[in-house]
Amino acid sequence: MQRTFNLAVAQVGGIQPEEDRKAVVARLVGLLEDSHRRGASFVVYPELTLTTFFPRYWRDDAAVLDSYFEREMPNAEVQPLFDRAKTLGVGFYLGYAELTPDGRHFNTSILVDSAGTIRGKYRKVHLPGHADKVEDVPAQHLEKRYFEVGDLGFGVFEVDGIRVGMCLCNDRRWPEVYRVLALQGADLVVLGYNTPMEVPGWREEPHAKMETHLLSLRAGAYQNAVWVAAAGKSGDEDGCHLIGGSAIVAPSAEIVAKARTEDDEVVIAEIDLEFSEPYRQNAFNFAAHRRPENYSLIVDRVGRGDPIPVDFS
Repeated sequence: MQRTFNLAVAQVGGIQPEEDRKAVVARLVGLLEDSHRRGASFVVYPELTLTTFFPRYWRDDAAVLDSYFEREMPNAEVQPLFDRAKTLGVGFYLGYAELTPDGRHFNTSILVDSAGTIRGKYRKVHLPGHADKVEDVPAQHLEKRYFEVGDLGFGVFEVDGIRVGMCLCNDRRWPEVYRVLALQGADLVVLGYNTPMEVPGWREEPHAKMETHLLSLRAGAYQNAVWVAAAGKSGDEDGCHLIGGSAIVAPSAEIVAKARTEDDEVVIAEIDLEFSEPYRQNAFNFAAHRRPENYSLIVDRVGRGDPIPVDFS
């Protein structure tokens, strides 16, 4: 199994509504080529990479809405990215909106190996936002209206000798996600995101957006002894501000590489998978220290509730 390699996260600056897929894919190919020149063998792209973040719009016209979705992958517009990646021998993770043959809509990501073959697929489980129209806000956040909850679970797939776990955006804030992936032997967790500064019904101080984003990555990496790589769409996008902060985090919870801008930017780090082993053999030796018989409430109860009575007599 490959143990040391160069990993890139490809942050993508705002994609405007007038940009078509051909133009967007050309940007992604440019980021791929930059990553390759700098020695990367795998590139992580953001969530919903191929279009502007359309859940900010209220759409009643199904045909207009479906124009944001991909009916197959790769398709003619995205094939140049697959072709260039195969030529360069670089694998990648890509997020996009998926419309299935039977008419289902998912927020999806895929893993592609260095030979251009799709090795894994994930459909987003933790959909944020709302389904109803919220008045008097600069933008909607309609993931609950436009997507179904993912039906593939949290998978780990081998890509060029590396066990890679997948999730998307809001999933990174839920500790169960990293734990389920780590229990399947993931060495690396990859994810894309679109995190706007303004979300209806969710008020934070501006600095907290970046703080909680990075905290989620660091906690997931440390508590599960995995590397984490997160690529965001960022900057101004049709008048909305998306945070940057694309980053690579070590199992020590240290941020080893982070974007400095909110534009198209490649961030690279050398990943040594052996670095995880001291954490896995000591503080986070699951086999030695986990006690799942005490955690049943996690799956038995969805929301907050009353304390469970304890007989301590």
